[in-house]
Amino acid sequence: MRAQAQGLAEAAGFSFEIKLLHAHGFWRRLPPQWWPRPLSVIRPTLTPPWPDVAIGCGSKAAAVLAAIAPYTKVVMVQHPRMNPARFSLVVVARHDRLTGPNVLVGRTALHRATRERLAAEAEVWRPRFAALRRPLVAVLVGGSNNRYRLDAGVAENLARQLVGMMAADGVSVAVTPSRRTDAAAREILRREIEAAGGYVWDMQGENPYFGILALADAVVVTEDSVSMVSEAVSTSAPVLLARLPGKSRRIGQFTAGLIADGRVREFHGRFETWDAQPMDDTPAIAAEMCRRLGYAPPAG
Repeated sequence: MRAQAQGLAEAAGFSFEIKLLHAHGFWRRLPPQWWPRPLSVIRPTLTPPWPDVAIGCGSKAAAVLAAIAPYTKVVMVQHPRMNPARFSLVVVARHDRLTGPNVLVGRTALHRATRERLAAEAEVWRPRFAALRRPLVAVLVGGSNNRYRLDAGVAENLARQLVGMMAADGVSVAVTPSRRTDAAAREILRREIEAAGGYVWDMQGENPYFGILALADAVVVTEDSVSMVSEAVSTSAPVLLARLPGKSRRIGQFTAGLIADGRVREFHGRFETWDAQPMDDTPAIAAEMCRRLGYAPPAG
């Protein structure tokens, strides 16, 4: 969620300060829609002077933004789970099924994987991955949540598929786990992929995430994260979706849309390539946000 809000602010050319807000005490147990005075619930506290624009993401942020909406322009990212008219603008993906006069709709989640960032990261990481043979397949691994399961058993099956693809198709693999990836699942991926000559980030030092994305000839991404899939399809690489045990109506609608668009295919343990065009609505959403709020759109 932080990456989505930050990606929108960066794409708009705004200077900004990040506020990570947390409910305290008893209020952490209640849905944010039940908070009677949201500004008294969160830490750190928010007080005037208010910014020219406040951007938030997620249901907790929605409660806070609605509380400060009388004093400043507020932009809500993701479905707010309340009346969108309470915000200056609401930015959602099409699978949120929300429309309205102040609602901006994109095909994917907002993100920070700009062309400029990917180009810069490619130059940084190209020498470090020079020993890996081509084609290079980036593997973006998420983790278990309340909808999908990515435990040791699932990781073992994914590792088996990736190693099989390396042997059958002559590709190399570079894996970047997320901080949500279970430690046992990470260890299985590291052991199996490295034994086959691939690379797995050990969660130490600089994160190669954007570098791996930038250099990839194809991307395999687990289906648990709309953000990771959105970042993957913003590149020019074909994207293969690794299914997980579990189900989410919203994420299912999101991935079904990308499959129907021809931008994503399911991963069946083999390397695939096709003419894939970048799908990135973040710059257009940012430009329209600026126009609606009365600011000059970002250059380019």
